[in-house]
Amino acid sequence: MRKYFFILFPLLAFCNVLSAQEKQITVEEVYRNGFGTEGLDALRSMKNGKQYTVLNIDRSNGATTVDKYDYATLEKVETIVGSNDLQGVPGFRDYTFSADESKLLLATEVEPIYRRSTLGVYYVYDIETKEVTKVADRKIQEPALSPDGKKVAYVAENNLFLFDIKSKETRQLTTDGAKNKIINGITDWVYEEEFAFVRAFAWNANGSKIAFLRFDETHVPEFSMDIFGTGLYPQQQVFKYPKAGEDNAVVTLHMLDVESGDISQVDLGQAYYIPRIKWMNHPDYLSVQTLNRHQNRLKLYSVNAKDKTTSVLLEETDDAYVDINDDLTFLADDSFIWLSERDGYNHLYLYSQEGNLMNQITQGPWEVTKYYGYDQNEDKVYYQSTENGSINRGVYSIGSSGMDKKALAAGEGFNSADFSADFTYFIHTFSDAATPPVYTLYKAKKGKKIKEIKNNDKLLDKLKGYQISPKEFSTIEINGNELNMYMIKPKDFDPAKKYPLLMYQYSGPGSQSVANQWMGYRDYWHQQLASEGYIIACVDGRGTGFKGRDFKKSTYLNLVKYETEDQIAAAKKLSELPYIDENRTGIWGWSFGGHMATNSLLKGNEVFEMAIAVAPVTTWRFYDTIYTERFLRTPQENPKGYDENSPLNYPELLKGDFLLIHGSGDDNVHVQNSMRMAEALIQANKQFEWAIYPDKNHGIYGGNTRIHLFNKMTDFVKENL
Repeated sequence: MRKYFFILFPLLAFCNVLSAQEKQITVEEVYRNGFGTEGLDALRSMKNGKQYTVLNIDRSNGATTVDKYDYATLEKVETIVGSNDLQGVPGFRDYTFSADESKLLLATEVEPIYRRSTLGVYYVYDIETKEVTKVADRKIQEPALSPDGKKVAYVAENNLFLFDIKSKETRQLTTDGAKNKIINGITDWVYEEEFAFVRAFAWNANGSKIAFLRFDETHVPEFSMDIFGTGLYPQQQVFKYPKAGEDNAVVTLHMLDVESGDISQVDLGQAYYIPRIKWMNHPDYLSVQTLNRHQNRLKLYSVNAKDKTTSVLLEETDDAYVDINDDLTFLADDSFIWLSERDGYNHLYLYSQEGNLMNQITQGPWEVTKYYGYDQNEDKVYYQSTENGSINRGVYSIGSSGMDKKALAAGEGFNSADFSADFTYFIHTFSDAATPPVYTLYKAKKGKKIKEIKNNDKLLDKLKGYQISPKEFSTIEINGNELNMYMIKPKDFDPAKKYPLLMYQYSGPGSQSVANQWMGYRDYWHQQLASEGYIIACVDGRGTGFKGRDFKKSTYLNLVKYETEDQIAAAKKLSELPYIDENRTGIWGWSFGGHMATNSLLKGNEVFEMAIAVAPVTTWRFYDTIYTERFLRTPQENPKGYDENSPLNYPELLKGDFLLIHGSGDDNVHVQNSMRMAEALIQANKQFEWAIYPDKNHGIYGGNTRIHLFNKMTDFVKENL
């Protein structure tokens, strides 16, 4: 034994020296210096299918260029426009081509409004003449070039406008727009947040018509937030926010004739929500999707733009709810491809232009996660799916008949693709838990790799100097289900020792936290904690996505109930591992995950000793109509579903240490949630810690905010776990 001891000792000493040489990741480094990845910003394929453009930013001076590259050689062909060449125009941060690629719409001075909406100053750049034209002398929203590149439609102060580039004349198309009352051409707060779009108008194929949505918010209750700022008195931000069970905006569809300026309303019957409008290839036909309030009946309409008549192309119904997506694609003859989970999994279907089902294109116990497009010449449908495992993504092609499937890029990890306009090439993006994104050019037809474009080897080299532990993926059987899990152990992990366990949670419907892809910022914080002797674990329980309809919708009408039960059961099972200290178990999460962390600590008070809840929902009665009612129906219909899983109603169950964090300017999950939680805990005489970040929104960032936030969380973990 002495012999082996002396042989092993120098090796252990050497390993300790190596470990000592590796730096520990810190919050300051993550959020100040950063471990960000490089990518291909604003990648656009040119119509010829032979070239693509990218927005390049000079990090030294902030100058931007739109550069054109050749797919075959990957060499730069030319710089189309550069910010340094545009006199009097601030540096642009985004660009959009006109349909004929003769002009560029350049976005400058962009400022956020809510999660997806922005205001900005926009310019049109004529590629041939190099002339630059300012669209408006004020900040505007959602400008869109006409198909011929001669006009720009946009929204300002809730009204639609039309700008003629040649004459520089502006025509106001609607006049009734008013703050917190009427909105034309852009969505209200709840549509933007939950249906994930802002521009609510669209040009038809020949530019003769514009279809748009009008939102009448008159009867939607107002929500107000104090904005403390730096002045003597705070200001109030007041906006329309429909909480569960309250009135939504009345949304109507309208058709504008561009030449005459005439506007007419389209009758869609009892449509409650209008979550999507999209023109077909024929300029006289518009597709419109509608939902009832319960969101379990979707209708896809065809609207004749000439006489405003409508017909139903298809209906989707579900015992729970129907998801909205952007995968509707009209083929040359206006037959269309549609994504549905009617057979229990997300799959692609082919319909005739009259709405008759022609065939199911994909099928199997896996999910289509992205639809890339259809190559009519080769009769190939390109898509991304979970055929290579629910924590992975692969890129595939298949005939519209459902035959001749081919895996184009489907190794373990996350594979995605950006196809050339003619589907000759695609730029493949790959990452896994150990590999930051790598960009490679492929031939689309055979999935043949041609040449690497860009990698993040510099980041990998940088990380070699830090203590990084691998994510270990596995499954864990909980409540009769095989749940996906990852675990991060300290780099010097010793199975003979006992370690504290911190679980990370989100669990929102259809979400995924356990995924075989490169790290995000929260992963770096987990790496810091692992280097300080903590084991991190994450389990995707019932209600999460990419494992079929029944698994995702099993939490319907009982949001957070089964998800919480899964986390408590997972914590119990993990505590049985010989290297887990069962008396030192914590959980944390943000937003939906903050609700989960709070519930787990209270209902699992014999399992969890500590929790951190950031920007949590504490009762679904406080959250918006579209999201909440999709999963719970209204509070009037399902009061038990709302109240039996709200921690406001059982604060006395708190036994462990609790840190509650919120931004006072959160327009999404209002600080009201945390204020009411704090009051409930105070009246239950339960001690807890909390922090309010002034004027910060749901992301809680800006300046040193994230550094302060994550250092506070780090200290809380170290003191209480």
